Amino acid sequence: MRVQRLLSDSDKTLTTEEVELTLIDPLIQKYKGKKGSLIPLLQGVQAVYGYIPRAAFERLAAETGLTLSDMYGVATFYAQFRLSPVGKHIIKVCHGTACHVQGADSISTALKEALKINDGETTPDKLFTLETVACLGCCSLAPVMMVGDETYGKLTGSSAVKIIKEIKIKETQGKD
Repeated sequence: MRVQRLLSDSDKTLTTEEVELTLIDPLIQKYKGKKGSLIPLLQGVQAVYGYIPRAAFERLAAETGLTLSDMYGVATFYAQFRLSPVGKHIIKVCHGTACHVQGADSISTALKEALKINDGETTPDKLFTLETVACLGCCSLAPVMMVGDETYGKLTGSSAVKIIKEIKIKETQGKD
């Protein structure tokens, strides 16, 4: 089963927000002139910003000689790369066979309603990004979702929403 990555409105026009490009200077120096550096460069940029800003692509092209088309080709081919900012917590809902049969659609629907976003989108407060994934490898716990590195299994729509609400409460209490 292949889950298609849908582009949200924010993905369709690459973000043009200002970023501090000097943050990637050490990365550029480390990989400049080295063969096979494209993926490590993109991974490094994403590690710095949480996504790959358009300005960073342009900086990499100017400094390393890599072409924009090669970089965009790789960044859009691999699901690990992001071209727009994501939330602090990435919610991945498994839609593999076991999860699908056990009701993954109801989990996704409940989360979309609770967060008021669609698949691939980020909440306005930049706290959550919702993603459908093909498999999380936890079939015995189906249906499953991950929030960051934490896995939650045997979910229902309401239990998934409860988990997200608890995370939001912890986040808002941490700001006091």
